[in-house]
Amino acid sequence: MRKQWIVGVAGAVVAGLLLGACGDPESAPGQAPPSAAAPDPSSTTHRRAATASPGDDVDTGGSGGAGAAKPAPEVLYLGDSLAMENQTVLGDLLKDDLDARYTSAPYSGTTLCDYLEGTADRSLVPPRDKAAALVRRLRPDYVVLQFWGNAWDYTPCMDGVTYGKARAEYFRRYTAAAEQLTDQIANAGGEHRPTIVWVLQGPDPMTPDRVRRVNALYAKQAKASGDLVADAGKAVSPAADRYTWTQYLPCTAYEREHDGYCTQPGRGRTALHHDEDYLHFCLAPTTSKPKPCPVRSPGITRMAREITRAIADARTDGS
Repeated sequence: MRKQWIVGVAGAVVAGLLLGACGDPESAPGQAPPSAAAPDPSSTTHRRAATASPGDDVDTGGSGGAGAAKPAPEVLYLGDSLAMENQTVLGDLLKDDLDARYTSAPYSGTTLCDYLEGTADRSLVPPRDKAAALVRRLRPDYVVLQFWGNAWDYTPCMDGVTYGKARAEYFRRYTAAAEQLTDQIANAGGEHRPTIVWVLQGPDPMTPDRVRRVNALYAKQAKASGDLVADAGKAVSPAADRYTWTQYLPCTAYEREHDGYCTQPGRGRTALHHDEDYLHFCLAPTTSKPKPCPVRSPGITRMAREITRAIADARTDGS
């Protein structure tokens, strides 16, 4: 993996700022986190995974592992800071397991509406990286969307609507954006309409009901439009309680068998979060520029494996 990943500040006093890319406004009312500055469109390339950039010609190397009769899938990955830190691991898994062609274009701090065309003047995503623009250019088979459900009062396209201040309007806006984004992706795909994979999120340690409702919104949209869900959040939740936050979980068989993934083998458990960041899953300390996570991080791997599995199962089922 590459260097460092996303802005943050250590310490419990300012822990709310670590939610800045996609968190809850009640932790730091009226403050935009250090990573909230809109990305300079000229810097988009180095915000993507090194694996591929939109428009690149990539050799697929043959048919995918999900079925010899099917060509390798083209996968586009969009999202916020969670997608930013996950993007390299997910790309590697998709390539290894499905021989996929892969492009990622996440932007930290974004919401669904940031990827809508028609929001260029008040969006953290430049026009060339809007979801529909990328679909027209890349013609992907799958568009993976991973959004925590940014609730801060700084994402321009949300017009100041936050979960903490206007809960009903927050969910109304998110529902409308999910419907619009689905329509824009479908229309951009035309006869080659990509399947959308809505990634369900892990527990919110501050407002558990918020992320539960965001996940329900994603699942409802996927069902309405015939798309998919990947419950990546379940992989980072306790088996007995899907929406209870925890820093540690028992090591899986995969983690015990792969060096560095079971972080506390003597106690049979692994870390999901860095001690100073209870939202993100990268175990490296936060730094000043959003980047893919540079260290082995079990939470990231768990989520990426679930997204990969969902796509593989869909291909097996003929979706």
